[in-house]
Amino acid sequence: MVKQISLDAWQIQHLTELLEKGSDIVTKTNKPIVLYRQTLEEENDSYEEIVCTLTKGYIIEQMVTSGGVLVPSFHQQFVFTIEEYPQELLRKSKDRFLEMIDFLEEQLK
Repeated sequence: MVKQISLDAWQIQHLTELLEKGSDIVTKTNKPIVLYRQTLEEENDSYEEIVCTLTKGYIIEQMVTSGGVLVPSFHQQFVFTIEEYPQELLRKSKDRFLEMIDFLEEQLK
């Protein structure tokens, strides 16, 4: 069990470092990085999705409804610091956590 705790701690630290590097790039380019998009519901030409972006020092998760005749609207918005987000993401979804590490490692080469 001790090894698992150590592995989780290392992964959290690794993702934190990747997010910090990404945030530095966002600061230089002034363009946020979309970490992931997840469609929750789709009907005709409209959809509801979660969009997660990395900005200068923060990660923003937004629930967005748009498409078709609907004007885009935001139903929820959560803002996390870079330090708190990895643990929050690991709590929500281990798979998404690992996907984000892979995505950022590829993007930040």
